[in-house]
Amino acid sequence: MKKTKKNSVWGARMNKEVSSVLQRANSSIEIDKRLFQEDIGGSIAHCTMLAKQKIIDPKKSKKIIAGLKKIEQEILKNKFKFEAKHEDIHLNIEKRLFAIIGPDAGFLHTARSRNDQVTTDFKLWIKKSSYEIKKLIHVLIKDFTHLADKNIDVIMPGFTHLKNAQPVLFSHYLLAYVEMFKRDFVKFENVINNLNENPLGSGALAGTSYNIDRHLTTKLLGFKNPTHNSIDSVSDRDYAIEFLFASSLCAMHLSRFAEEIILWNSDLLNFITIEDSLLTGSSMMPQKKNPDSAELIRGKTGSIYGNLNSLLITMKGLPLSYFKDMQEDKAAVFSAYDNLKLNLLLASELIKGIKPNKKKLFDAALCGFTTATDFADYLVKKGISFREAYKKSAELVNIAEKNNKRLDQLDFKTVKQIDKLIDKDVMKVFDIKFSIEKKISYGGTGTKNVVNMIKKIKREFK
Repeated sequence: MKKTKKNSVWGARMNKEVSSVLQRANSSIEIDKRLFQEDIGGSIAHCTMLAKQKIIDPKKSKKIIAGLKKIEQEILKNKFKFEAKHEDIHLNIEKRLFAIIGPDAGFLHTARSRNDQVTTDFKLWIKKSSYEIKKLIHVLIKDFTHLADKNIDVIMPGFTHLKNAQPVLFSHYLLAYVEMFKRDFVKFENVINNLNENPLGSGALAGTSYNIDRHLTTKLLGFKNPTHNSIDSVSDRDYAIEFLFASSLCAMHLSRFAEEIILWNSDLLNFITIEDSLLTGSSMMPQKKNPDSAELIRGKTGSIYGNLNSLLITMKGLPLSYFKDMQEDKAAVFSAYDNLKLNLLLASELIKGIKPNKKKLFDAALCGFTTATDFADYLVKKGISFREAYKKSAELVNIAEKNNKRLDQLDFKTVKQIDKLIDKDVMKVFDIKFSIEKKISYGGTGTKNVVNMIKKIKREFK
């Protein structure tokens, strides 16, 4: 009989050593080694359950658990040697356990497959990481709200199609992003809730003949319930895709904000000043201060989208149950997590390092006939239909444009010629401050609304 590769778990079945190329392709240790705490925690829970169910000797269980805890300390202290020949984090830990405690290590894998082991580890990691992302979003919401609170009365143009539309409060503008991030916060809560079922005990795909207690391991690992179908347990990665989807949406919101920062910081607009610590210079042009922090947020978003797309494509053609293709799931998720975490940290730094140029924003809000809708609303309140009022307001804008004047620079006589129902009180509707304060509908840009919303957000995100 030909010798099999010593370190191969399935060596007894093979009559040739594993190809070196296959070994390289098959090895995931450089990616999945960051699952070590989840893997060890899952193994301790599994071993505890096996002993309680009298499937393995309690003395052996204690010995195994002690060995696992020693391995965890070795990894934490950077004294553990990860080896590609042992393929993944699970086998690396198992091989080390054999080295520490001897043959008794072989009892640990009773009633367990790597299929249910890996998805348990991965779920635990995504759950932990979702909590971490939630914390960062929480901080970001507070940072945005703080900046809004400091600048309640700052007026700026609101845009549609990047054209001046209506005057709004700068604080109201910022709170629009807060609402986006609040929804992102909830999405990661949903990720946690939807994955909160324990797959451990599903085996390779069919369950196990051992009298295991899946409710015990569920409790020990902090899951809500055990999974209900062993095939589904090991063969789907929807929880990873959902994490990537939530990450992509959050990254998209961050990227939109980053784009705003880049535009506002441009010499053409000059709406904001950014703290120097968040800017970079040019290797050639000594005068430059570039908003690289915002550009990096925008750039990394593309990578996160790619991670989502990658795993969707990987999973779309896989029949049940487990295939090695799924090994690609962790690289995509880890990459997205790392980039999203960095983007959230950068965004918090940015929002704290921004100072609005109040006069520039106010002057910009004066341009573009931003109170034209207010004039139309004024006419409606005089008894004219909105569509007719719209036409009359457009007529007044044409007159102002022809005379190179803003609406608030027109005299009453000029305005009066639009309609006989117009009174002298019309002139106040062209004032952008008046325009803002008249936006009394819930969620509108009126100061009272914004102040109340800031109070509400502060209560929700203390």
